[in-house]
Amino acid sequence: MPQGKPSVVPDDGLTTRQRRNRPLLIVHTGPGKGKSTAAFGLALRAWNQGWPVGVFQFVKSAKWRVGEERALRVLGDSGEGGAVTWHKMGEGWSWVQRDIASSEDAAREGWEQVKRDLAAETYQLYVLDEFAYPMHWGWVDTDEVISVLRDRPGSQHVVITGRNAPQPLLDAADLVTEMTKVKHPMDVGQKGQRGIEW
Repeated sequence: MPQGKPSVVPDDGLTTRQRRNRPLLIVHTGPGKGKSTAAFGLALRAWNQGWPVGVFQFVKSAKWRVGEERALRVLGDSGEGGAVTWHKMGEGWSWVQRDIASSEDAAREGWEQVKRDLAAETYQLYVLDEFAYPMHWGWVDTDEVISVLRDRPGSQHVVITGRNAPQPLLDAADLVTEMTKVKHPMDVGQKGQRGIEW
């Protein structure tokens, strides 16, 4: 079992504690299932540590009800762990565009809200769910995102999910996981199902 010991320790003048506690930029990308699910798992860990958590759902319909939302809202309201705030920014589903103009506007306003919250240090963990799409589509400037996240104050961790994350974002991130699809029920015509996809 891994003991969590790094194979390389840089000569950067930081103590082990300083290096351990630096805020991370995490990206979950790739064509496989589980990017958002993994990010919501991080949100559960953050809640357990008592951290305030901000979830920002980009692109997914505001009408779409995901199981993690209900669970994290209940936990956030329980008086135990950290507070959880859930923001729905999107108008349409990721790959079925309905009203592109309003989706683009919603994504831009969502990013503006994230910037305000980062400046105010509102949360300790930010889940920017499906945020790779607005960058990939050119709705939000990737260079600006990287600059804002690089210069964010305090100890704020950020996890971004979505397919096609831009390479400059991957280069800037501290942790990148690419979910690859080996096999999926949709390959044989099975639609998403309750308890698995939502």
